[in-house]
Amino acid sequence: MAMRRGEFRAVSWATQFLAYRRPSWKCASCRNVRQINVLPRRFATAASTETPKKPYYVTTPIFYVNAAPHVGHLYTMVIADIMKRWQVLLGDKDAQLLTGTDEHGMKIQQAALAAGMDTQAFCDMNCKTFEALAKAANLDNDHFIRTTDAAHKEAVQYFWEMLSHRGYIYTAKHEGWYSVSDETFYPQTQVQNALDPSTGRKRMVSIETGKEVEWSSETNYHFRLSAFQDRLLELYSKTDFITPSNYATAVVKSVSSGLQDLSISRPVERLNWGIPVPGDETQTIYVWLDALVNYLTKAGYPFPPGQEARLGWPADVHVVGKDIVRFHCVYWPAFLMALDLPLPRNVLVHGHWTMNREKMSKSTGNVVNPFFAIDRFGVDAMRFFLAYQGGLAGDADYDNAYIIRDYKKMLQWGIGNLAHRAIGCAKGNLRSFIIDAASDKLPSATPQDLEHQLLLEQTPAKVAEQMASLNPRAALQDVMSIIEKTNKYFHAAEPWKTPTESQRVLYNVAESLRISAILLQPFMPSKSQELLDILRVDNTDPSKRRFVAATFGSDPDYGEGVKKSVLFPPLIIEE
Repeated sequence: MAMRRGEFRAVSWATQFLAYRRPSWKCASCRNVRQINVLPRRFATAASTETPKKPYYVTTPIFYVNAAPHVGHLYTMVIADIMKRWQVLLGDKDAQLLTGTDEHGMKIQQAALAAGMDTQAFCDMNCKTFEALAKAANLDNDHFIRTTDAAHKEAVQYFWEMLSHRGYIYTAKHEGWYSVSDETFYPQTQVQNALDPSTGRKRMVSIETGKEVEWSSETNYHFRLSAFQDRLLELYSKTDFITPSNYATAVVKSVSSGLQDLSISRPVERLNWGIPVPGDETQTIYVWLDALVNYLTKAGYPFPPGQEARLGWPADVHVVGKDIVRFHCVYWPAFLMALDLPLPRNVLVHGHWTMNREKMSKSTGNVVNPFFAIDRFGVDAMRFFLAYQGGLAGDADYDNAYIIRDYKKMLQWGIGNLAHRAIGCAKGNLRSFIIDAASDKLPSATPQDLEHQLLLEQTPAKVAEQMASLNPRAALQDVMSIIEKTNKYFHAAEPWKTPTESQRVLYNVAESLRISAILLQPFMPSKSQELLDILRVDNTDPSKRRFVAATFGSDPDYGEGVKKSVLFPPLIIEE
């Protein structure tokens, strides 16, 4: 019998699907002993009796393709890439980084309509811009996912049906303030009257994001989010699930005040660009449920029994902006709890970039094109600036003058000048100093030499601790403290006056550069490799450039034929 428009079907798509694939499928209460065969998928493989080694798994949010990327997207990408590259530096060659694009939802539907384009063609076009940004930013991502991928659509529908099978989805009329920009409903307590600064028009906006909302009343599907309040609060209390802690405090306060069930579909009359609700063509799956499942899709969901970890699940770190904390720290763990799936281990939240202490906005023209910034300052200089000055616990202000300042002070006159002067002072004999150090033939150490040596012995462990605490900004600042203190040490010792008596000073400076270059690889992949090449650190033996080698005196083999080189040339265009 044909389904009437607006009527909700009770037919279970997943039940049919599983019955077709395996007639002996059992109920959820028997899930610990059942075996489910699934259709061949892009990421899934057959189950194995061996327990797989879980690679470290880092994700960015998937980015909306309704508009061009801005510097905030670049920042998120860079932070996630640093976290992944750090694990590679520690020796996890299988570490994984996922980024991609969110291509469903009302914003995309409206943007394509405004552009006069077919929606899929619009997504295909704008997706390429984000792929280009990942490449321009030198991201070491292992996959670029799109929510229009067939494998993702299959995973989302399977996820939906598992939620439905367990009784967590029901139908009801929903009324509330809806934000097209945020793709979410807000309760009355989370909206307020405001004036549009460009038109003076009164409007209702979200208190959290400032985006306009409109009153909406519709019948759709709901997820029993309220059932997970206690479990969510327990999660927050027992783990460092959310970092930095100020965001965790806000989430705990919000969840403690009570959770309402979540509307997780939209009528096709309002939203037709998305994944259909299985068995009900009158409804489209809520874009945020759709989007969040992308992290599972890449990891091979639906998982063959016992194989969750093979491609990385659970995620070790979700890197997200502060405006999407609720989706990742409330909705997402609740969805996973409902299916007894492992929860992500950490959500690393960062603040926004502002200009003149005001939020960037296309309507006011104060936005930064990340491609222009990379072209102007270089990818490593931009990665350095964003990681060094970017706000995790709060916002950070963006200005070209700040980038120029940091480039000159810390890169050109800091690392670059230190390397140039030290190599010049050694007069081609740096290798001999390294040989003498290995055989304990250097001049006796002064108190200043010992103090600097202690700095080099202690800092790598401090950097590792900061990275383990998901604080790449503090880690980078610790690395740069080596450069700052080495410049002061070098200047005070004046080895250019007595080079034959200053072999230990020059050796300590060389070790400062070598250790710093190793630690800087996740932050500035190209320039740090270039510095290691300048120092003639063996590039055929990976262990020479990994974290284990960032130990004072651990490498007796570098320094052969070292010559002066300009690592950070003057900027061509300056303000």
